[in-house]
Amino acid sequence: MISGCEDAQTSSDVSDVSSFKLPDAAGRAGGALTSTLLQILYEDEKKPDKDMSFKDLLLKIRVILSKKNFTQIPQLSSSHPMKIETKFDLSPPDCRGKKRAVLIGINYAGSSAELYGCHNDVLNMKKYIMDVHGFAEENIDLLMDDGAHTNPTKDNIIDAFKKLAGTSEPGDVVYVQFSGHGGKVKDDDKNEEIDGYDETLYPVDYNNIGIIRDDDILTTLVLPMAKDVFATCLMDCCHSGTVLDLPHVFKADDLQNEEVDEDNDETESNKKKNGCCVIS
Repeated sequence: MISGCEDAQTSSDVSDVSSFKLPDAAGRAGGALTSTLLQILYEDEKKPDKDMSFKDLLLKIRVILSKKNFTQIPQLSSSHPMKIETKFDLSPPDCRGKKRAVLIGINYAGSSAELYGCHNDVLNMKKYIMDVHGFAEENIDLLMDDGAHTNPTKDNIIDAFKKLAGTSEPGDVVYVQFSGHGGKVKDDDKNEEIDGYDETLYPVDYNNIGIIRDDDILTTLVLPMAKDVFATCLMDCCHSGTVLDLPHVFKADDLQNEEVDEDNDETESNKKKNGCCVIS
């Protein structure tokens, strides 16, 4: 998972992303993380000439955000130990399975918490994964509060997670994106969270139905996923650093400071204590 910021941080909704040189679907707003990632991977709708590692990508995102005066620190988390120098890819070149995606963009239109770039995030990302990574449109589920797509209610989001996990088989590729509001609430389970908080996603009907906790995502999306499914998630929302409860965490600032453990290829100081979600 690539997250837009640390658990304690907020992320940004950018009102004008013209400087990012994106496909610009139906508007000019966008999430800071999504816009930056697409600038690196899909500027002017072209794939970079050279491959890059996960470390390269994370640091490039951090540099661009910093130059644009965003303080949020992007993170990478994984269900298993991995080499941070591994080539970045959303779809392994030898993939022979199906490629499925769930893209969720919530603008909360008409509310006091309205955003403006989340629809653009998922539409731009949809174009990118189809063009560069070969995802078929019929295998991409869009949840957007625009009246034209599946409404991103709590029940619909949970159902989309369950469907994705339930239909994916070994060798398949999965991509999940959430662009919207994120938050944190007191952890109901004692000693489960280091900081004492559950990270959360806000569905469009959060005022009436409630939020989606990281525990909900873990039990409906992460743990049920079949072995050997190549899954990537992008969480462009506040307080999203460990919203998937994955145990191995890499932070852009740590990588910049060369604080990666050479034996385990992970930043031990930031490794989450809860290891129950490792998929092997």
